[in-house]
Amino acid sequence: MKVQFVYPAFERHANSHPELLEHVPCNEYLGGPSLGIASIAAVTPPWAEVAFQDDRVHPLTSSVQADLYAFSFFTPAATRAFELADMLRAEGRKVVAGGIFPTMMPEVASKHFDAIVIGEGEGVWPALLDDFRKGELKPRYQETEPFDLTQLPPPRIDLYVNAESPDLHPDDYPLQISRGCPLECDACVVPCSMGKKLRLVPREQSRQALADLAKFGKLAAVTEDTSFFFFSGARRHLKTFLEDLREDPRPRGGKISYIGISMPMILSLDPELLKLASEAGIDRFYLVCGFDPITRDAFGKGDPAAMDRAIQSVLRCHDFGIEPYTSLLVGNDTDDEHVFDRILDFTVKARVPKTEFAIFTPYPGTPAWNRLQAEGRIFDTEWKHYNDANVVFRPRQMSPERLLEGYLSLWREFYKDKKHLSSLEHGQKTIQF
Repeated sequence: MKVQFVYPAFERHANSHPELLEHVPCNEYLGGPSLGIASIAAVTPPWAEVAFQDDRVHPLTSSVQADLYAFSFFTPAATRAFELADMLRAEGRKVVAGGIFPTMMPEVASKHFDAIVIGEGEGVWPALLDDFRKGELKPRYQETEPFDLTQLPPPRIDLYVNAESPDLHPDDYPLQISRGCPLECDACVVPCSMGKKLRLVPREQSRQALADLAKFGKLAAVTEDTSFFFFSGARRHLKTFLEDLREDPRPRGGKISYIGISMPMILSLDPELLKLASEAGIDRFYLVCGFDPITRDAFGKGDPAAMDRAIQSVLRCHDFGIEPYTSLLVGNDTDDEHVFDRILDFTVKARVPKTEFAIFTPYPGTPAWNRLQAEGRIFDTEWKHYNDANVVFRPRQMSPERLLEGYLSLWREFYKDKKHLSSLEHGQKTIQF
């Protein structure tokens, strides 16, 4: 029995707005697939043969033969996933799906797949395969309890690496050291998809995953939810991870692509932990802005104290030799038409070297989605548009057209005097648009 895993393609910022390529000097960065497929492949019974296809690299066609096709995707990839699933089912193939979008929108996804997995899949995937083998596939599978992470095998990153092409090969792949979150942030789906309890991936599993990435010459991208750093137990877990990373003999910048973080986290981390991060070889934070109270007050309300804290957050990164690669969001309800000028002013005062810009997007299942749906403000459910580069809702303080133009102007204005960036170290793997 052969299982064909498929990671569907999705529109990136430059796909939605090709004019960005005229203004941004750095080459576009192709990130690795999410860990969903690699994690599920790791718990696939040995009697099932597995294969993987990255539809972004090699578009899937019906000529790819398998007994069962398994998709994993998030919201912007749903459009392509449905297109491929409908094509395969029209030829009598069996197709199943999991991931964030099927979990959050099961009624929508079920129309295109023979079965969907809701939530974490490791606990139910073997049962799904067994049912399929017996001809008893059920329409839905959902684990009643969070998966025991002590039983979590290392993800099958080898499937991803073997699917690369000479022209399209990511520098890094995700590395996960926790799951779940007890917080309920406006734009985050983690508590719904991974549970409200913060669970820590055991140290040995993280070390093995890091070693596997090193074996393939790949960097690790630690994209944890930033609330991870708020909890004392999680901070201790982070410290042990950094200690393990420090023992890795690879050079600084050759182990970790980045660690995801936010401004409140940077300000709350003690200097010893920041020093350890730098000594462990971390030279870049992926600093997401626009979701936390500091940046919402600074950019949206123009609060001077908040703006000063935002600037100090970035400068603190510089103090420890860690590059702050910022992702700057526009479109919050607090944002008026002056937000674009405030953000550009911030990048100058904080000495931001490189950045990306994003449009606030109410992803299905998040508190923002539920609120804007209730207010009747979402007007676009073409899922490929949910990629942080399109306006799919009515902003509170400006028109959708003004928000889109302001977003595009941020790219143009920030990079108009930065033509030298294409030759900088890491330039080819930094700009995600």
